[in-house]
Amino acid sequence: MSEGISTRTLVGRLLLVVVAMFCFGVFVLPPFYEAMCQVFGINGKTAGAYQGTQTVDESRQVRVQFLATNAAGMVWSFGPMADELNVHPGEPRDMLFVAHNPTDQPMTAQAIPSVSPARAAAFFHKTECFCFTQQVLQPGERIEMPVRFIVDRDLPADVHHLTLGYTLFDITASKPPVAQATP
Repeated sequence: MSEGISTRTLVGRLLLVVVAMFCFGVFVLPPFYEAMCQVFGINGKTAGAYQGTQTVDESRQVRVQFLATNAAGMVWSFGPMADELNVHPGEPRDMLFVAHNPTDQPMTAQAIPSVSPARAAAFFHKTECFCFTQQVLQPGERIEMPVRFIVDRDLPADVHHLTLGYTLFDITASKPPVAQATP
């Protein structure tokens, strides 16, 4: 090469760009994304532990709708026992979700929740949820999984309807194999 940069210099620069892109994606982008979600009230993450008083606001009701979907490749049947509940803010309520593994293999799943509208997510508190742990079902097994929640009394007065949705993911392949005992 008589003009321009050498091949070695070009490869070195391209590798430097790849490393910089990797570092940006791993170290910079996740905290930036979290900050943007907080600022704009998007992503529908539910609030943390309920810190409010246990008094119930019986002067109003909020309709809580329940949705369940399976991620691509998830073969379980999965859904709530009821489509919706009417709740008073501050009132602890329960909903059961049912899951069934129709396969002939043990499977492990993880449910990821979301709440909409996003601006109401900070007022939805799950005190017990199957989404906190991975669910392992044996072949043909069916289970009922509870969700215990409280809609905060401080929910904005113009919000009359919330949707709690779950997406169920098959994470069987990501689980390390269980060591078999030798006889």
